[in-house]
Amino acid sequence: MRIVRPIGLVLLLLLVAITTACDGGRSERLFTYDDDAPLSIQVADSWQNGNQRVISLSYASPMGGRVPALIVVPPGHGPFAGLIVQHGLPGDRFAMLQVAEDFARLGAVVVAIDAPWARAKRLITFTKRDRTEQIQLITDLRRAVDLLRSRDDVDDDRIGYLGVSYGAAMGGLLAGVEDRIAAFVLNVGDGGLVTHFTGAEDAQGPLSQLPAARLESWLAAMEPIEPLKWIGKAEAPILLQSGRDDDLVPPADAKEFHRAAPETKEVRWYDAGHLLPNEAWCDAARWLQETIAVSGNKHPACG
Repeated sequence: MRIVRPIGLVLLLLLVAITTACDGGRSERLFTYDDDAPLSIQVADSWQNGNQRVISLSYASPMGGRVPALIVVPPGHGPFAGLIVQHGLPGDRFAMLQVAEDFARLGAVVVAIDAPWARAKRLITFTKRDRTEQIQLITDLRRAVDLLRSRDDVDDDRIGYLGVSYGAAMGGLLAGVEDRIAAFVLNVGDGGLVTHFTGAEDAQGPLSQLPAARLESWLAAMEPIEPLKWIGKAEAPILLQSGRDDDLVPPADAKEFHRAAPETKEVRWYDAGHLLPNEAWCDAARWLQETIAVSGNKHPACG
């Protein structure tokens, strides 16, 4: 059972919530970009892994710089499903390579990208930079949809998303913004960075070390783009997977995230911590079989 947050932080969160509630539709425009702009794809390398081809490339970010990405392509000519897989924190695209290869076996062209902070080789800063980079991640993921749709071997109507931990939380935000993704799997996600760092278990965490003015500034910047506030806008079906013994995403936080999701959701709990068992990966594969028509039973975890 969660303990009530310290009263000072509760009042500050309430003040921030009241202030940002007036934002209205302006937040919607934060994630827009020019979808006619060229992707400017640059291939760095490619190699064969069995009968799969792995391509290391980058494409232009709508907010500047380049997005490092890996694409795993199954054998054949398609049309295949498309799948975006997003890493946790800390992590990068290579942390998702095995996941990408496993799902490519099912008949999907799979893309993994680096979050902006991973490209810069840093983590959360508790400054307004976190807001900028979270917005950039969402626009970069939307461009990953463009990347998949630009391929002749991908069926535009069968694109999915699978995020783990931080990637699952950000998937909740993406689900409220991007309507071209047909299905979302959110593995051990919570409501976002504000949720993650303001729980009772975080009373002595990094936010407690911040000067009051910096804390207020960070909360005001992050609250309007908290995935918890956006997942309810999703139109696609969502599979939410959580561990009953997760000490990084406490079950109370997971349940709050689940409640915020629309009725098109399915929730599955596992007797596990933050690292879910093979059963969860098999469940995800079979669920994606029903939603984007991959061959879910071919996932190694289903053997």
